[in-house]
Amino acid sequence: MEKVKEVLNKILNSKIFIIVIGILLVLKTMFFYINTVNSANVIKVETILGTIVFILVLLCTLNILPNKSKIITILIINFIISSILFADNLYYLHSSNIISVEQISNLKYSEEIKNTLPNLANISHIIYFLDLIIIFILFITRLIKIEKQENRKLKNRKLDISIFIIGIILFTLVETRYIKKGIDNSWNKNDQITAATIYGYHISDVINFFNLQNKAKYEKYEEMILEYNNLKSEYKEKYSQEQYNYKNILENKNIIILQLESVQEFVAHKTINGKEITPNLNKFLDENIEFTNMHMQSYSSTADSEHSVVTSTYPLENGMSYSKYFANTYDNLFEMFYKSNYYTSYMHGNVGTFWNRENVYSRMNIYDIKFIEDFEDQSEMISGYLADELLYKQAVKDIQEYNAPYISFLVAASSHTGFDLPGIQNREQKINIDVGEYKDTYFGNYLEAVNYADYAFGILIDELKKAGLYEDMAIIIYGDHNGVGMYDEHFRKFLKDNKTAEHEIDYEIAYSRVLCGMKLPGAEKNQKIDKMINKLDLKPTLAYLCNIEDGFSLGTNIFESKDFICLNNERIITQDYYYNGNWYNVQTGEQINLEELPQEQKEKLENYYNYMKRELDISFSININDLLSKRD
Repeated sequence: MEKVKEVLNKILNSKIFIIVIGILLVLKTMFFYINTVNSANVIKVETILGTIVFILVLLCTLNILPNKSKIITILIINFIISSILFADNLYYLHSSNIISVEQISNLKYSEEIKNTLPNLANISHIIYFLDLIIIFILFITRLIKIEKQENRKLKNRKLDISIFIIGIILFTLVETRYIKKGIDNSWNKNDQITAATIYGYHISDVINFFNLQNKAKYEKYEEMILEYNNLKSEYKEKYSQEQYNYKNILENKNIIILQLESVQEFVAHKTINGKEITPNLNKFLDENIEFTNMHMQSYSSTADSEHSVVTSTYPLENGMSYSKYFANTYDNLFEMFYKSNYYTSYMHGNVGTFWNRENVYSRMNIYDIKFIEDFEDQSEMISGYLADELLYKQAVKDIQEYNAPYISFLVAASSHTGFDLPGIQNREQKINIDVGEYKDTYFGNYLEAVNYADYAFGILIDELKKAGLYEDMAIIIYGDHNGVGMYDEHFRKFLKDNKTAEHEIDYEIAYSRVLCGMKLPGAEKNQKIDKMINKLDLKPTLAYLCNIEDGFSLGTNIFESKDFICLNNERIITQDYYYNGNWYNVQTGEQINLEELPQEQKEKLENYYNYMKRELDISFSININDLLSKRD
């Protein structure tokens, strides 16, 4: 034991300790890459080399410090980096995204993911802190201790200073290059990490945070609107052919928009142990129009989904459009219908302060706004929100009193992440599936929560029918965002077992796809529309269906022929191609080399990319610089 103690103390109090901690941090970072972003095959040799340089040079420069200060500083840096990697890992599992400094202002909404984190953490994550735990145990058992440093010789001191200076120069030269790459790739975080390493990403993210307005391409409304009109003109020329003739079909009709919490498309028409997961939703989709390729706008916040639908612009970093830029001017959905003499309403079974909704919607022309405190019957609360069943029953009572025509936006909340449905009453009557092998897993809880959401949706349809409202009413339903993570092993197994995924690109696309359907009185029944659509498209589509003025919208009418969609983390999805930093063949999952394509096909993909950049630049500038408020 004495020999072991002697060796441990020799390592701790020598230059070897810096190298040991450096190697451990590199290994932790590699573990992070493998378990998160490298699942999408985005980490390259250059990324790994940049990571090694960052860590080893950072630690080696500390050798200039006295022994005690050096060791304590190294351990603090080890803890900070390990904590950042752990937090990034959990958040990536939650939303396939990396934490941004922008989200500091969203800490008041941390309940959104706090309940999820215990389900995402697993035993392998102890790797981030195992060395620190061992070192802590060695300290408290007195097997190691920091030795008092004797005065170092002038020669050694000069060497330390030389290493420090060389390290700073090397760090500056190498990391400045990596950080610039991170700043230049600010839309796609996977690309940022590939180009800048996870550490360069976080540094560039801080720089971007303080430089947001300078990153907006358009400072003036006149510049932005010129580009917007050019883009819309090109879309009109290429994509304005109507594939379905539903123009004005909803003129003066009553409308309900229903946003379903966390309901992804992959659960539709699926069974588990002999029972349909979503029987009521399946019936609705079969009887009306089902859109099999509706995609979320990449961030996993309900507020981002609402922002996309209501404004037809892309959201900013998770929830920021509502929490920070709520006072912005948009040609919003409610304004559009208000100007056309519709009665407008918004109902949500959550508190009005969550994601700042009370401030957001109070600025819009909405006659009737209801949050949880405004509902009389609060006898059943699920996850702290009004149970969907009670929301729907009370909403129908209110809707019966509205003057026609009206549009009512309902936001469901019961199938919210953690998915364990705390507070649900008579559970066995409202959940009728057996999730079998998935029981008591995060994925199994998700399936049960969606099954409850489906049960409540059935109540809504029954209540509308009993009130005599259903037949001549339009109903638009869609899921707000993903419920399970892209890399959830049970999610992947379920897709594979149901033969809906064969390769990595299938999983990525399935992850962002949400359930969507429309009931349009007078439209052909039992239609399945497979074209790619997203949330931005709903506002211009409703304008087309209702024969009203749309105003400013980056989305397009979904019944026209546009054949691609963009997500705001630089994703492009078409029937045949997928872009996530590289182009892929959707059918085979194989990466495409643009230079090997025929010229016509190459130009087509380049045009998709160009359109995406233009849309994102316009939207970002509108959000950051509030450009629509600067119209004459």
